[in-house]
Amino acid sequence: MSELSIKIRIAEREYPMRVKEEEEERIRAVGKILNERLRFYKDQFGIQDKQDLLAMVAFETMAEKMKLEDEHSSHVSQVDQQLDLLDDLLSAVNK
Repeated sequence: MSELSIKIRIAEREYPMRVKEEEEERIRAVGKILNERLRFYKDQFGIQDKQDLLAMVAFETMAEKMKLEDEHSSHVSQVDQQLDLLDDLLSAVNK
């Protein structure tokens, strides 16, 4: 696993990074998505201040993260319930 030195441009600033070779594509994709979201807020709402734009993207990202975590927790709970039901059915068959 070799590391690469890359530069990611976010909000018109470059950030040097060292990333694992297998993560480079994902890191570059994240940078692209961030810049797209920054452009969206700038165009859609007329926000010019970079700090405000970054704050809006950070807020949006955390809201989406929390939503996905809630959905994941709900799915895990449903799977647990189904596994318990299967366990009960298997136990009943083995009696």
